[in-house]
Amino acid sequence: MTNSLSKMVVNRYGGRNLPIALVLPDGGRLPLSETPEIDVYARTWNGLRVLAFPELGRLARAYVHGDIDFSGGARRVLALAEALVGSVTHGRDRVHARLRHWWYQRRSNARNIQHHYDVSNAFYRLWLDERMVYSCAYFRNDADSLDSAQAQKLDHICRKLMLKPGEAFLDIGCGWGGLIFWAAQKYGVSATGITLSRKQYDQVSLQIGALGLNGRVRVELRDFLDLPPEAQYDKIASVGMFEHVGPKNYPRYFAKMQRLLKPGGLALNHGITHNWTGAESLGSGIGDFVEEYVFPGGQLAHVSRVVGAMASEGLELIDAEALREHYARTLWHWVERLEKNADAARQEIGEEKFRIWRIYLAGSAHAFDRGWLSLFQLLAGKPFADGRLPHPLTREYMYPR
Repeated sequence: MTNSLSKMVVNRYGGRNLPIALVLPDGGRLPLSETPEIDVYARTWNGLRVLAFPELGRLARAYVHGDIDFSGGARRVLALAEALVGSVTHGRDRVHARLRHWWYQRRSNARNIQHHYDVSNAFYRLWLDERMVYSCAYFRNDADSLDSAQAQKLDHICRKLMLKPGEAFLDIGCGWGGLIFWAAQKYGVSATGITLSRKQYDQVSLQIGALGLNGRVRVELRDFLDLPPEAQYDKIASVGMFEHVGPKNYPRYFAKMQRLLKPGGLALNHGITHNWTGAESLGSGIGDFVEEYVFPGGQLAHVSRVVGAMASEGLELIDAEALREHYARTLWHWVERLEKNADAARQEIGEEKFRIWRIYLAGSAHAFDRGWLSLFQLLAGKPFADGRLPHPLTREYMYPR
């Protein structure tokens, strides 16, 4: 059976001059080109079968479970994996036909967040920037480091929102506190962060005291939707948590944001969107893999649906900025840093979880590179009763001079 499967793999790929050598479970090595760059290991009979009948989700699962492996970095391997599968390169229609929903209802929101973020703070430190900002960075130059690009992103958000000393600022899904600390220290606001992750909450609580920000920054462990109606904020940011909401919940989400915002206030929604209208997951099996292993409850929509939902709930769009290329670059930075710290990551979370995160981050980066996904910062405001919504006439105020 193994011999017939190996012949099937060679027959399937042999004429395509892919720079791969197939390493069989018995150690035999079959080059599929004259100059193979990467060894693909079929560790088990099941791994060889997956290679004979490839599909992105099945390849990802086989890698996670140790049935297949590869030499070299994930970035090159992902491009070759797409070439192996083939069908995803044949246009949007074939991919779109195979899309499946990441059903929001499968788990409670709190459980979804805890599944994704409560892995280990030490694990995230291995590959995030110095401020542990787990969202798309903002690159001004090709030479920008991840640390500088994340600092630029934090400042870009604060500038867009026109934060001013003494304003009440809310960060929905505050992560490890990067934005609320930046906003309080650099712009003098009174910042509140909310999270559903216990590990993030504990870390931010410690940092508030260590940074001398007691009374200026606070963090709450609660769902955004449970904030009391009397809470009112001058400015609101939601950065990197929007993927948990799901299109069917957009009305409730934006209605709550609108109620919390003071008249004349501004809100910035920073979130991943699908690049095809009507689609709601990654497709080609990857969406199911992400739902199962990494990001349960995540669901995406085209930016047009997001803008429409905001408008329907009384939030007027002021500015939209697409950051697809920025997120691809951010994710590849994360992949490279994770691979560089692979041994420490394995010790922290184990081999299987390391493989899950490696293929998840690399697959996400590839999706942004390919234009399957995008990311938008949408700046909106809550007009006064007379329709006024004061803001600068141009976008120049957003950029440092």
